[in-house]
Amino acid sequence: MRKRGDLVLVTRPQPGAAETARRLAALGHHPLIAPLLRIQPSAPRLPPSAAVQAVLATSANALPALAGHLGCRLLVVGDATAARARDAGFADIHSAGRDAAALAALVAGRCDPAGPPLLLAAGAGQGRALAAALRAAGFTVLRRTAYAARPVAALDPMALAALQAGEVAAALFFSAATARAFIDLLGAALPVSAVARVEALALS
Repeated sequence: MRKRGDLVLVTRPQPGAAETARRLAALGHHPLIAPLLRIQPSAPRLPPSAAVQAVLATSANALPALAGHLGCRLLVVGDATAARARDAGFADIHSAGRDAAALAALVAGRCDPAGPPLLLAAGAGQGRALAAALRAAGFTVLRRTAYAARPVAALDPMALAALQAGEVAAALFFSAATARAFIDLLGAALPVSAVARVEALALS
């Protein structure tokens, strides 16, 4: 049975939010899903799959834009994205298991700087540091915007009520953009004291 004040706020966009909530529940926590960003898929112009030596994805949100590149070698930032890629139909998948720095190291170990370009599919405004690091290592990188993450207009009413009632023990933030959206929306709805006892758990 849930006790008062033990909710965990899951702020990441769907479908990742539902996956995180299931894992939290399996660990005995009580998740409250309240996405702060919504994902808008893009339809970028991509090079033919035969023209690239590998595709890089920094998020599972980039995968829908890569439906025409299922036969390519795919290098991803983490295991969750790798699992989603398998479900999407990719076969040659390699996970860095951590972060963008680990992905750059994985690329350096598995790809040839003198070979064809790398296709980097990322969110709007994302992936620049990774692309710069790979270019500095001699790779040709084609960075394409596969989606955009936009802040929602307001905090979820259930999350707002739970914060106001002091029922939230922790809030999970998976990106700086999510944290900024939370701060902006909270400031428009509740006093700062509403989160004074909430533990912020951030990915980076």
